[in-house]
Amino acid sequence: MSYENFLYEVDDGIATVRLNDPDRLNALTFQTYEELEKLTRNLAGDDAVRVLLLTGNGKGFCSGGSVHEIIGRLLEMRAEELYRFTRMTCDVVKNMRNLKKPIVAAVNGIAAGAGAMLALASDLRVVSERAKFAFLFVKVGLSGADMGALYLLPRIVGQGKAAELLFLGDPVDAEEAYRIGLANRVVPHEKLMEEAYALARRVSEGPLYALGVTKELLNAEADMALETALETEATVQARCMGRSDFREGYRAFVEKRAPQFNRS
Repeated sequence: MSYENFLYEVDDGIATVRLNDPDRLNALTFQTYEELEKLTRNLAGDDAVRVLLLTGNGKGFCSGGSVHEIIGRLLEMRAEELYRFTRMTCDVVKNMRNLKKPIVAAVNGIAAGAGAMLALASDLRVVSERAKFAFLFVKVGLSGADMGALYLLPRIVGQGKAAELLFLGDPVDAEEAYRIGLANRVVPHEKLMEEAYALARRVSEGPLYALGVTKELLNAEADMALETALETEATVQARCMGRSDFREGYRAFVEKRAPQFNRS
């Protein structure tokens, strides 16, 4: 599988997407969005992939939408065209959150605007000490309601901090991102990919079905009443108990060895 606007490879169950426009800090184009939407949708049925790792080439993770190739063209579009574009950008996030496979973002530099949202839509964020996040939408006269920001960001950093980040659009460095929960880990820049792949490999060795259920319910239960959440968890956990991974987990514990979970 090949794409024109980013590098893509699969190795031992880990699919890597590497945004590849380093001269523009991996700014997104219409075509990049289209390819990301297609990829994240198709990964749901790709049994060769257990984990997705997202990063950027060069000094930036992703600087957001290209000023000339997206923003300039948006100013010339009619209302229905603008909606088709915003719907497509939201579909990238929808696919990422609905994908029942873990997504690790290796944030190697600036993650701004839509780039910050790609990191935010990932499940785990390993961040270089040089990285920065910026939710820049209000800086260009747009609302902070972009690509699911108002849904995802408060769930990670809290309502008050999310309002501050979205109202002001100020950059957040790596240490502050870790402090507020936006980054899971901050690592030396030269060790970023090593650490990100180590985390991706560790996750990929887990029980894929159970991880998918966990991700699905992390998304869903935030909006459930307690009784509904408990009933949902009782149902899916009983289902997991009937699967071979649960039996393997028990045998591995008794035999004092690492479990060998189903890899598909």
